[in-house]
Amino acid sequence: MAAVPYKNSNLSKKVQVEEMFDQISHRYDLLNHLLSVNIDKIWRGRAIKMLRPHQPETILDIATGTADFAVAAKKLNPKKITGIDLSEGMLKIGRQKVKKKGLSYMIELQKADSEALPFDSESFDAATVGFGVRNFENLEKGLAEIYRVLQPGGVFIVLEFSLPRNKVFRSLYFFYFLKVLPWLGRFVSKDERAYTYLPESVREFPCGEDFARILEKTGFEKCKWVPQTMGIATIYEAQKPKI
Repeated sequence: MAAVPYKNSNLSKKVQVEEMFDQISHRYDLLNHLLSVNIDKIWRGRAIKMLRPHQPETILDIATGTADFAVAAKKLNPKKITGIDLSEGMLKIGRQKVKKKGLSYMIELQKADSEALPFDSESFDAATVGFGVRNFENLEKGLAEIYRVLQPGGVFIVLEFSLPRNKVFRSLYFFYFLKVLPWLGRFVSKDERAYTYLPESVREFPCGEDFARILEKTGFEKCKWVPQTMGIATIYEAQKPKI
């Protein structure tokens, strides 16, 4: 059975993910940085650095959440960053963040489905997803939509959790992920399932070469992946072929 936030629910994964993030949105940033000891900021910075040589003027940030990736992408000085997410609760926090940082002129956030993007084909120079592809109900459908809205030659950057290959580190990682993280998540967010779903979805996700193969199957080329912090996370880069 595919990992879903609420196993006893008859709702689709997409609806469950939206509900889960609405529930934890008020504590999401605190938990995210606390549980990762702020390493997620370093990973995000490296992902943005990989975008720099491409000099994108228009960027689509899918599963933008509270807009951390969109805000980090301001360093590239694009003309426009559009962030989309299923969760209105997360977007509300994101809009407050964007306004507080004086970035409303550059960043626009809107509610939308990653598997049915409300944009014309070939609308963006670059697309990013930070810790969001695991939550796609239909991974290949979501990737195909991203491919569609990218300009020929457009770059796609994904930052996602992955599984460490070192056996000793992997066992420590799973102890933290399966025992410590769910307890802390429940204590701070008050959501029983959110931080149990996280490790389940990471274990299920095709990381490294497996994900690169899916990107290539979708049509992307020049796919590469760069493990971060002993494989806890991975940054993927791929391009839509030029005409």
